[in-house]
Amino acid sequence: MTRAEIYKRLTEVFRDVFDDETIEINDNTTANDIEDWDSIEHITLVGAVENEFGIRFKMGEVSTMKNVGEMVDIIASRA
Repeated sequence: MTRAEIYKRLTEVFRDVFDDETIEINDNTTANDIEDWDSIEHITLVGAVENEFGIRFKMGEVSTMKNVGEMVDIIASRA
């Protein structure tokens, strides 16, 4: 799976979780860039990403991810 394919699917997950069809994500996107991305929504987002890609993040990965690019790296390594 290419990064472009991951981003296409991941964008849809973000738009669904945050109920905002205008969201555009990139490697540098963080919680500071999306208005409703707080700690509760982060848990919802992680679950939705895991379901979409059929993977499970390790607790350490979830707590140390700094941006969407790191999330994509993890997804790419497991896809």
